[in-house]
This record gives sequence, C-alpha cells and structure tokens, in this order.
Amino acid sequence: MCTKDVAQTGNILYYCCLHLHIMKRSLASVEQLFIVRHLLKWTLITIPVAAVTGSLVALFLWLLEEATHLQWRYSWLLFLLPLAGIGIHFLYKLWGKNAEAGNNLILEEIHEPGAGVPARMAPLVLLTTLITHAFGGSAGREGTAVQMGGSMASLLGKWFRLPKEDVRIILLTGIAAGFGAVFGTPLTGAIFALEVLAIGRIQYNALIPCLMASVMADTVCTAWGIHHTHYHIDILPAIPYTSIFTAGTIPLLIKVILGGVAFGLAAWLFIQLSHAIKRQANRYIPTRQWLIPVVGGSLIILLTLLLGTRDYLGLGVVSKDPAGISITNAFHAGGVNGWSWWWKLLLTAITLGTGFKGGEVTPLFFIGAALGNTLAILTGAPVDLFAGLGFIAVFAAATNTPLACTLMGIELFGADHALYFAIACFTAYYFSGHTGIYTAQRTAIPKSPVDTKE
Repeated sequence: MCTKDVAQTGNILYYCCLHLHIMKRSLASVEQLFIVRHLLKWTLITIPVAAVTGSLVALFLWLLEEATHLQWRYSWLLFLLPLAGIGIHFLYKLWGKNAEAGNNLILEEIHEPGAGVPARMAPLVLLTTLITHAFGGSAGREGTAVQMGGSMASLLGKWFRLPKEDVRIILLTGIAAGFGAVFGTPLTGAIFALEVLAIGRIQYNALIPCLMASVMADTVCTAWGIHHTHYHIDILPAIPYTSIFTAGTIPLLIKVILGGVAFGLAAWLFIQLSHAIKRQANRYIPTRQWLIPVVGGSLIILLTLLLGTRDYLGLGVVSKDPAGISITNAFHAGGVNGWSWWWKLLLTAITLGTGFKGGEVTPLFFIGAALGNTLAILTGAPVDLFAGLGFIAVFAAATNTPLACTLMGIELFGADHALYFAIACFTAYYFSGHTGIYTAQRTAIPKSPVDTKE
C-alpha cells in the first residue's frame, strides 16, 4: 500500500470516528430531552394526586382527632364496639366488594394491573377507621391514608387514560403521597412506596414521581393547618463513623444490635398473631362472618377491663391522662411498664384480625417504643434513644422496609444517630423473616439462602 492510500485510509477512519462522536452526542441530547419530557409529564400528573391526597389526609387526621376525643369523652362507647364491628362488616359487604382487601389490593394492582382500585375505597376506609377509633378499637392510620391515596391515584389514572406501566407508577405516587402526608415524613413516604412492593428490590423507575408526590402531599396537608407529633431524643455526643468501634462505644453498639434482634422478633410475633387470628376466625366462623367483629370487640372490652386502663386503645400516640402509657411517654424512664408493648401488640392484632379498620404502623410505633424503653431499662442504655430505635425498627421489620425506616429516624429524630438507626432497622429486618403485614408483598431477593416458600 502506498503512502497516499495510507493517508486516505487514515482520513476515512478519522471522519468515521468524528461522525460516531457526533452521533453519540446527538443521542445523549435526545435522551436528556426525553428525561425532561418524562419529568414534566409526571409533574403534571403528580400535582393533582398530591393535592387530592394531601387534602383528604388532612381531613382524615382532623376527624381522627375528633373521634379520639369522642372516645375519651364518652367512655361507654367502648361497650358498643361489637355493634360498631357489625356495622363495618355490612358496610363492606354491601358496598366494599374488593375494596376490603385494602393495602394488599393496591400492591396487587401495581404488580399486575387489572380492574383497578375502586374510588369507593377512600370514603369507606375513612368512615370505618373513624368508627373503629370512636368506639375504642386499637388501630392506626397509615392504612387509611395509603388506601385513600391509592384509590384517588387509580381514579385519576383512569381519567388520564394512562397505559398499564404508567398506572403502576401513579399508584406508587398515591402510596407515597398518603404515607408522607399522614406522618409528615416526605422522604420516608417516597422510599416506602418504592421499597414496600417486594423484599430486596426498589422500584427506581418511579423515584422522582414518588418524591414529588410525597413532598407536595405533605405540603398540602400542612397548609390545611395539620400539625404532626414531634418526638425528641436528647442529644448524645454524635459518634463519627470512624470511631464507632472504640472502647467507649462498643457496649452501646452491642446493645443496639441485640435490640434490633428483639425488635425484629416482636414484629414477627405481631405478624404471626394478626394473620393467625384472622385465619382462625374465618375457620371457626365461616358462615355468619358478622360474628367475627362481635367476638373481637368483646375480647377487647374484656381485656381492657382486666387491665384497668384504656391506654392501649386507639392510636396510642398520646393518652387521655398526661402521665398515661403512650408513645410520647415511652421516651422517658417510667413512661411505660415492662409489658406495655405486649398488650398493645395483642389488642391491635385482635382489632385488625377480626375485621376492624385502620392501619398497623402507629401501633407498631407504640410496640417498638415501649419495647425499646423496656430494653433500655434492663440494659442501662439511653431510654430515649432505644425508644426511638424501637419506634422505627419494629416498623421496618413488619413492612420489610429498612431503608425507608432509617430515613424516618433521621426525619423524626435528627441525623446525629443515623448509624444506630440503620443498624437497628437492618438487624430487625433480617430477624422478622420473610413475613410481613402485607400479604401481597413479594420476595424479589431473599434475605438469606434459607428456603422462603410460604
């Protein structure tokens, strides 16, 4: 080959490389334009989801406080709890249809979009949760907020005529909006929606829409004048990650790990007991199922009378008696007794397992904070720190969402002890096994090589 041919070949190669470089830059520009278009689209879709959900959650939290005060004011309402249970049963029997599946229906629709989440789910769960609390049931509020968000997101998805893949995303934004608004934890709400679908996997394709939905819904809820409970951990010396294994911190670190084990086992016990009560109730009362809440309500009345306190009814965030047993008092030595966590666990499992409505998360906060208080007293650890660890770790274990709950610890208590939050949540997550409060949650990546067949 002559020198001229070599030069021509070199020029051809140069221009080919230059052309490829230009094409790559053009493709990159097209990709960025597609991302901008995608974000604009989901911003426009998310705004109405967040506005409606945030407003509904604000209404719900206001009504829930009224229902709680009603129960405190008229204590005799507790004795009508079995009748209230019958009312809830027939409300769902007549108008609920598949809406009775609650959070699990929303998760199933995200896994495999089908008929959609009915819009009637929102008013039904709102009304029946208020009935549960007004008459003394032990339940939470997260389930109601998530179901309202999911049902409204599904309705808007139908109005917008979204394709199946977009229906999955808009349902996730409904979960994020409901969760973020009801607890005032927008970052947690976003990650919770992405993490709760499947054990060991996060749905990153909906990351920005969920974050926008959660933040905006919380903003809307706050704009309506709703204020969330503030929890406090006394500031201990912040532990730099580089000195976590020093002689002064190792004893506390060991206590946190052992606490995480206990929190995971407590969550496992709650899950097993709740599912067992529901399973056995349907087994022994298969025909006249309206009797199930009658039995459950009667058991709650009996246990309340035997315990001699009503502190285990309702949400449990605060008590009618400022010195009573509650989540807020669990952050102080002597605020709860050694078995408070168990009684809340039992009463909540009976309430939800026999057909009353509400959520599990706030009772899980109570169970975890009370258990953390007890463990701190037994081991000599800081009471407020361990109450906070239990608060988030039992929830992490019961829902299999350790990342979301670590973030919740930071949002609620500050970032000084983020490493302890993570250790407690991750440890509890492993020790709850492959069970969870949501039966529609799937296992994408097992926690361990042990067979996970259910």
